[in-house]
Amino acid sequence: MKQLDEFRIYYNHTIHPELLRMERRRIRLLRLLFFSALFVAALIILGLIIDILVITLFMLVPIGFYMTYLIYRIRRFVLTFKPRVIRLILDFIDDSINYGVLKYEAKRMLPKDLFQASKIFSTDAPFYRGEDFIEGRIGSLDFQLCELEVKEMSPVRNRLNYVFKGVFLHATFPAPLRGEVVVWPKKYKQYLTRSIKGFTMEGGYDVSMEILNEDFLDEFLVYATMDTHVVRLLTEDMQQAILAYREKIEKEIYISILNNEIFVAITEPKDILEPHIFTSNLSFELIREFFEEIQVILSILEDFDRSH
Repeated sequence: MKQLDEFRIYYNHTIHPELLRMERRRIRLLRLLFFSALFVAALIILGLIIDILVITLFMLVPIGFYMTYLIYRIRRFVLTFKPRVIRLILDFIDDSINYGVLKYEAKRMLPKDLFQASKIFSTDAPFYRGEDFIEGRIGSLDFQLCELEVKEMSPVRNRLNYVFKGVFLHATFPAPLRGEVVVWPKKYKQYLTRSIKGFTMEGGYDVSMEILNEDFLDEFLVYATMDTHVVRLLTEDMQQAILAYREKIEKEIYISILNNEIFVAITEPKDILEPHIFTSNLSFELIREFFEEIQVILSILEDFDRSH
């Protein structure tokens, strides 16, 4: 995986010029919003001065249409910004050795049944929404990932609670690996009771006695089925790598390996790379955050590919 200093050079030469073009569009949009606000305020004041109900109501119709147009212009800016920047970032990443071409679709997502098949989260997921679908190949692994927001009804309150929000990845090995293992963050054990119970009902059990890395056991719960050679699927090098990723990004990592399938979920509480309207988007930090998020999850796949 390419390093951050290389990415900064690429940012300066390739991404920053595109951000400048988008910044000019943002400023034009701001001017439009400013003069539109003045125009609408003037119409409202005029309606109050005239104080004739029919005319006032008549004036509300074009104002309503114009407000809809402004919302459309804002939405178009937002929907244009992210795909352009992400494609540039992926062009940089897939130039790395061992990488195939990375493809991106803004409105596509991984299907709900695949999310449920991971055995990481046990949920009916009545609210399931995703975007920013990326697919490609690393070494011998074909993968797909996207941003997901998954919620379910609270058992005690009449509202939706988060099950997961972040980046979710699915990859496949070319040949099956025997057994199943699931890795959950230990600090969220109380929220994972249903998921753990569901896996144990399918033959899973706590295999912490087979994990020699004490630091890994401090951070994670590890369950596997009886036919699983745990350390073959979750090698000691992989355990150390996962710990390093966890320390680097300071976000929670969930992993399951089910025969020839790998699922990785990394929590992300905010929408990454969403552009600002009222402040500048000419920020390396804004772009770097998304780059490092993708870099971490793809680095996990690189380590899986090398280890197996």
